[in-house]
Amino acid sequence: MFKNVTIYRIAPGWDATLEDMEAALDAARFVPCGATQDKAVGWVEPRGEAHGPLVEAVAGQRILRLQIETKGVPGSVVKKKAQEEADHIEATTGRKPGKKETKALREDALLALLPQAFARQMNVWVWIDPKNGWLVTDASSQGKIDEVVTALVRAFDGLAITLLQTAVTPQTAMTQWLSATTPDEWPGGFAVERECELKSGDEEKSVVKFTRHNLATDEVRKHITEGKLPTRLAMSWEGRIGFVLTESLQVKKINFLEGVFDGRPEADENGFDADVALSTGELQKLIPELIEALGGEMAFGAASDNEPVAPAKREPAMAGADDDGPPF
Repeated sequence: MFKNVTIYRIAPGWDATLEDMEAALDAARFVPCGATQDKAVGWVEPRGEAHGPLVEAVAGQRILRLQIETKGVPGSVVKKKAQEEADHIEATTGRKPGKKETKALREDALLALLPQAFARQMNVWVWIDPKNGWLVTDASSQGKIDEVVTALVRAFDGLAITLLQTAVTPQTAMTQWLSATTPDEWPGGFAVERECELKSGDEEKSVVKFTRHNLATDEVRKHITEGKLPTRLAMSWEGRIGFVLTESLQVKKINFLEGVFDGRPEADENGFDADVALSTGELQKLIPELIEALGGEMAFGAASDNEPVAPAKREPAMAGADDDGPPF
């Protein structure tokens, strides 16, 4: 389903019905940016059908879609317009604006330019698995993760989530797998593929990247012996899913391999349901095995750093957001 996966554990006690979720999201439905607004965040229909449900239930799974719209104005353009106004003030009054007034001029310039700015939209998908107690998002950056977590917690009363934590850190496990001399030392069902990134922990922060490269070599093991640890590692599972595991337990570049979607209906009114059912069905098998390969899951809230993601800091509207496209 998703190209990237960040997994959260839902705290016990939250059992909102579909009707409750729909009502909560409707109160935070997406509304485009106003003329002088630089950002708008809200929920939209997962199927893309106007006035449709904001929560889709497919094969026991719940699918949501958060839309983020930004209007970006290049900083150089804002600075130029503000400087023109400052020059006008100096020419007409003989007084050069101070720092506080210059800041205000830039804020005014941004507000004046925003109505002309091009709006860009991006979507973040959310998959809730009520049976397993997971909440999964395809947000690929920390800023997007912050946006979706903030929107979820604001929308749903009583919802508490925390990043899934395992007994063995991904970095420790990836180090062991790359240090292995035979595939028999890899966890069952998983195989190390041909891409990884190694980074040193010293002041230089040296980075070595391997792409389309055999990783079961003395060269790779030598880098590890010298203190470079894996931050990303390409893997596959059961010959069905290819992915890149990161040190923060994100699963990126998900690729369903040949044969997984055989028999899927052609794109029609059932395409959305088929993609959701097949994608989440495969990931429901992968995720528990990945957790097991990492020593099992830690109890909710057990780790000191096992806290919900903090809300994103507000940034000036100097650039537009990237649109990752649909997850299917």
